Formats: sequence, C-alpha cells, structure tokens
Amino acid sequence: MTGTVVTIVVLALIVVGAVWLVRQRTAERARELEDAKSEARRWVERLGGQVLNLVGTDDASKQAIADAAERYNAAGSQMEQAASVAQARQVTETAHEGLYYVRAARTAMGIDPGPELPALPGQQRAGAVSEERDVEVEGHAYSASPKPSQRNSHYYPGGTVAGRPVPQGWYSEPWWRPALVAGAWGIGSALLFSTMFSGMAGVAYADGFSDGAGYDDTGVGGDDAQGDVGADMGDGMGDGGFDGGGFDGGFDGGFGDF
Repeated sequence: MTGTVVTIVVLALIVVGAVWLVRQRTAERARELEDAKSEARRWVERLGGQVLNLVGTDDASKQAIADAAERYNAAGSQMEQAASVAQARQVTETAHEGLYYVRAARTAMGIDPGPELPALPGQQRAGAVSEERDVEVEGHAYSASPKPSQRNSHYYPGGTVAGRPVPQGWYSEPWWRPALVAGAWGIGSALLFSTMFSGMAGVAYADGFSDGAGYDDTGVGGDDAQGDVGADMGDGMGDGGFDGGGFDGGFDGGFGDF
C-alpha cells in the first residue's frame, strides 16, 4: 500500500513539473514575441516619422520617399499579422529597408542622411554600384550609377532578390521589381546582370554573372534559403500565410536628429 502511495505521489509530482515547465516555456515565448514586436514597432515608428515629414525636391528623392512609404505601409500590415518572433523580425527588416530609402532621399536632396542602419540580408555580398554604366540588353537601354540623377532616379539598397544579389545603387528603372513580386527572374535576366555588372568593382558580378548568381551571404543557394524562410513564416502563422500588405518583396521621427 505504501509503495502505491509513493508511486502516485511521484507521478503527481512529475505531472505538476511538466505542467510548470510548459507554462514557463509558454510565458518565455510570449515574452520573446512581445520583445520582438516592441523592437519592430520602434523601427516602424522611426520610419513613419521620416515618411510623414520628408518632402522630395527632385525625381530621385520623390521616388525614394514613395518607396519608403510603401515599406512603411507594408511594415504596418505585417505588424498587424505578426504572430511569431520570425514574423516580428520580418517587420523590423521591412522597416530597415524603408529607412534605407529615406537615407537615399536625403542624400539625393543633399542633406545629412542620418545615422547608419543595420545591414540588410544579402546587402554586403551584393555590393554597390561603383561607376556609371549604360548598357543595352535585347534592345532596351538600362543605366546604373552610384549617385542619383535625373536619368537614374530609382534607388535600391542592395540585397538578394529571388536568389540573386542586386547591388546597391541608383538605376534608370526598377528592373528588379518583377522578380520581387513573382519570386523568380524572367528569361534573359542573366544577360542583364552580366551586361550591367560584369567588370564593375565592388559588386557580386565583378568577375562574371556566375560568381554572383544564386548565393546569399552564407554561400548557400539563395532560392533554397528564401524557401526555408518562407516555410518558417508560414509555420509561424499556422495557416501558411503572411501577407506583406502590398509590399513588393520586401518600413518622431526616432531617427536621431533628422
């Protein structure tokens, strides 16, 4: 009889301990999520303060501000749906990208761009446009420049788009946007990359298209890496979806003394 009582007590203690551990882990996850969401809100508010108070003075700065506003709207939509730490961090990343567009707009207007920002995924590997480049690909003219101009008024902060590094710089048109939307590059994109960037110092394609294509910062295939991220985001939501709020990709100013 005594042995039975001891067994029951031990089992009860095990159950109580398991319940306590589950509750502790649940509380810890809730704290982690709240911390991640709080960080995301801080960056989104910082971006919003800039978007609402900055007015462009030329085509380049106006376009950059419009792109920053797009990221701000996307980050707000993502924030409403964020139900995991990974999704909250995606909001922060979207806000970071938006703030890069703010810096670009301020640079185009000749004013202090403000403090440095955290690097975006794939940005370092992609590099930056280091010289003026005018090319023609399949009968269409493209140009790139390290500085904004009336011709090159579309900014990209640099990073990986559909598995390929796109260098930071100013371009004649946002030719990477279809890949952001579709998640894949169209036929002939390899020719565009090799023609636009081959031999340009400081970019992933300096020694040819194949040296820069299909890799992220870790050296792993970019498409596979993006697929893994997408799967994680879907698992976090439970229903397999995380709407970017119209963001093509893809946010007080709190931005110092901007």
